[in-house]
Order: sequence, then structure tokens, then C-alpha cells
Amino acid sequence: MIASIAETNKIVVEKSTVPVRAAESVLDILSANHRSGVRYQVLSNPEFLAEGTAINDLLNPDRVLIGGEQTEAGHAAINALCSVYERWVPHEKIITMNTWSSELSKLAANAFLAQRISSINSMSAICEATGADVSEVSNAIGRDSRIGPKFLTASLGFGGSCFQKDVLNLVYLSGSLNLPEVAAYWQQVIEMNEFQKRRFVNRIISTLFNTVTNKKIALFGFAFKKDTGDTRESASITVCKYLLEEGAKISIYDPQVKVDQILLELKCPSVCADPKQVNDLVTICKDPYEAADKAHCIVICTEWDAFKDYNYSRIYDSMMKPAFIFDGRQLLNYQELLKIGFHVDAIGKKINRSPALRQRADSKP
Repeated sequence: MIASIAETNKIVVEKSTVPVRAAESVLDILSANHRSGVRYQVLSNPEFLAEGTAINDLLNPDRVLIGGEQTEAGHAAINALCSVYERWVPHEKIITMNTWSSELSKLAANAFLAQRISSINSMSAICEATGADVSEVSNAIGRDSRIGPKFLTASLGFGGSCFQKDVLNLVYLSGSLNLPEVAAYWQQVIEMNEFQKRRFVNRIISTLFNTVTNKKIALFGFAFKKDTGDTRESASITVCKYLLEEGAKISIYDPQVKVDQILLELKCPSVCADPKQVNDLVTICKDPYEAADKAHCIVICTEWDAFKDYNYSRIYDSMMKPAFIFDGRQLLNYQELLKIGFHVDAIGKKINRSPALRQRADSKP
């Protein structure tokens, strides 16, 4: 469309995350269809906006990447785009490079973040097996200035539209470049992410006396992370998939995700082959208290801040006993929950009730 209407030279800016060398393909298409005398420069300017903080990320970026041809015309185009950003971004935060480096840098950034999540999640499995506390381990690791603390919170795993897609893009790219060892390395990041979700559900099943069939499970959170209604690649979907396969009755509460979106995700053939099973076994609730009423356990799947402030004494009283909480986001105050009477299970931790707490819980009606 650009080529069909452009009458003067144009700079085309590639903003989306794309496979490496996509700009070359765009330029080939434009060049093959251009009008006489019209020339194009295609720049790579990937965005680093996270859902929930996108406006702040735009106004206060860590860096701005601009990639283009390393020619006189390419440098002129790069400088033109730099002048736009320099209206609010300090010059030293604007990084210029060749087109392919810019495209690869975006993929690499997301892949490295996903890798950190899978790495700390692998540690969480070791912590559960040994009695170490993954929060203490991640704190110790994060104090190393070479590593830093970000993206070192063990959890159900990463979700959203970017991380898995970009890691798989690297896997494909590595394979196409005849680098099978590199492809296998990045594929393992995805494998660990899936292993973490499967492992979490297995713990739920084993803790609930090796079966969840016809047991009500309250699932708190369906978005892939807090402060968004986005459910793409959400860990909650995978958790529901495995629980539905076991015949569990799932009551779901999320403060932002719409009912239709939840049902759309769960009725996808890759999640549940029979949409009728979703209708029979899944209930979407208007508040957490409804979701937890007569439930055998609560499963925390999204780190919504509001989940920390609920009246868990009220929730406990309404649940079947023994009442369990499985925290997939290391979100809640476990000692307070233990005092109420809950049995608590959390990623990367072994949480044991003291004899006094067990006696107090057992004495409750």
C-alpha cells in the first residue's frame, strides 16, 4: 500500500518484533513495487513496552534502539528518527546500529528475560526437594551486582504474547542457520516453563490425596500477569487444562478478565477437546468469596495485589476441610494463613505448621 501511493522518498519504521532480516524483505517488496524516482529506507525500531506500564515505558525508556543500513542514506534516515525521540529521550539513551543487530536485540532481550524466569524456576524445584527456600536463594543471587534482582521471582512461569513467541523465534532462527546446539539451548527455556506448570498441578493433585476428580478448586487469577486483562499464553490456561483432564470442578475469579475471554481460552481445542466439559466443570465467579465457597483448595495463578488483602478467615470458614492454598506466585502471608488453619503450599518452599498451629487448627469446628 505504501509503495502504491508514495510519491516521494519515505522512511519506513519497523516497530513490531519480527524475525531477523525482516526489514530486508520489506525493502525488497517496496523496491519491487515503487514508483519511478521513489526510494525507501527501512529502519528497525523495536518497542519495549510492557503491559501495565506501557505509558511509563514510552516516556522513560531504558533505551531506544534504531537500526538501519550502514550507508549515507541509511544514516540520514536513522538521524531523522533520532530527532523525533530526542524531543523527550536523552541522547545517550538512543542506541543506533545496523538493522539486523536491532532486530536480533529485541528477540534476545525477551529471550534473556524468559531464561532468567526458567532458571529461577529450575532452582525452585531443587529447593522443594531439599528444603531450601527459593526466595532466600533468589535474594542471595540478586545481591550479586553482576546478576541483579529483576525477574528472579520463582512462579508458575512466564506467559503473555512475547516471551514464548520470541524464544521460539530464536529456536527457529538457530535451526535455520544450522546451529542445532543453540536451538536446543533456547528450546530448553520453553521446556522448563512447561515443566514448572505441570509440576505445580501434580503437587495439587498429590496433596489433595492423589485425586481432584469432582473436587472444587478455586482459581484466583486468569490474566498472564497483574494489571492487565491479557490472557495470551497465561499459565492459568495450562493449569486449567491439566485440572480439567483430571475431572476437577474449577471456579475462576479474575478482577479484570472478561467471562467470554476465559471461556474462549478454555474451549480452544488445544486446551479441551470437548467444549461441553468446560460448560459442565468451569464456573466464572463475580468475587473471590463465591469462588472459594465449599472449595477444597485455592490456587493463586496471577499476582494481583488485591489477592493479598482478602478476608482469608471468612474464606477458610466457607471451604471444605482440610482447606488448602497453593500459591503459584509467592504472594501471600503464609504465617497468617497457617494461623487461620490453612494448609499452605508454595512454589520453591516447604511450609510446615508448628505443633501449636496444628493443634489450634484441629480444634476449630
